[in-house]
Amino acid sequence: MPKNTHIKNNLSDEDIKRLHRKMLLIRRCEEHLGEATKSGAFPGAVHLYIGQEAIAVPLCDQLDNTDWISSTHRGHGHFLAKGGNVRQMMAEIYGKSTGICGGKGGSMHVADFKKGIIGANGVVAGGMGLAVGAALAAKMDKKGAVSVIFFGDGAANQGVLMEALNISSLWNLPMIFVCENNQYSEFTHTSEVTSGKISDRARPFNIPVYDIDGNNVIDMWQAASDAVRRGRNDQGPTFIEAHTYRQRGHVEFEYTFLSRSYRDQSEVDLWKRDDKDPLLRFETYLLEQSIFIKKDLKKIHKEVQDEVNKAVNFALDSPEPDPKTAMLHMIEG
Repeated sequence: MPKNTHIKNNLSDEDIKRLHRKMLLIRRCEEHLGEATKSGAFPGAVHLYIGQEAIAVPLCDQLDNTDWISSTHRGHGHFLAKGGNVRQMMAEIYGKSTGICGGKGGSMHVADFKKGIIGANGVVAGGMGLAVGAALAAKMDKKGAVSVIFFGDGAANQGVLMEALNISSLWNLPMIFVCENNQYSEFTHTSEVTSGKISDRARPFNIPVYDIDGNNVIDMWQAASDAVRRGRNDQGPTFIEAHTYRQRGHVEFEYTFLSRSYRDQSEVDLWKRDDKDPLLRFETYLLEQSIFIKKDLKKIHKEVQDEVNKAVNFALDSPEPDPKTAMLHMIEG
């Protein structure tokens, strides 16, 4: 990125440091979970956000607890970006009673209504209607809140997207559509199942479109800033297609059941390079701008790793849910 790009986009050095730390926290959490799942440390599957951190963090940094987000099965990053508690998230994934959902939801259902996190969702495009409902509620409340739906390129082929675009435009809802186009719908390249540009699907509904490099923190910040401003000022919905890359598999244990790889390792390695990986790319910018020196980065990496380690230990030390509470919040009375 050119010199002082962040300043030109109304981002201070402190803003940049905050975004970097949150991206790093997500990366270290996901790396731990990727390793832990191999040993069967917790029940269920995990779908990791590694390589996509530059999308959720710059957007959620501009939201507060009165704004809503709805997530996907790859939702840990969204949860942490919106201010979710890392210890409670880790305990939830480990299936412990101290988890944010009491250990009953697991990886694909982390939620915290107090933070405006409607929740992750194991159903592809399952959060779309929930987010639109939240946007309608926000419009009726007239307090300037917005609603965000994160979804992938695979979910873009679900009919509910068109329904959501239509009603959001018709009712001028404070809705932000964020398509995280990571190039793969599970095990299939997007080009094999998707016709045309995903962002073009919003244009017939007269919804403003941003088609951006989702691995560029500053570009994502600016698109998100415009979208949030429009929503808060009752100017209707915005559609952002953020192009990125899923560095890990669709699900971490896919190697145990796939007979062959669906992508070349050389492709994955390309996207892990310093000029592609969003975290490494951002850190290069921080060093070039003298916002950090290498010693600073080393210190922050240690602090964040310590935070993750404490979250893991909290989860490990927490009790299992009491079986007697299994049906709480599910059946009236």
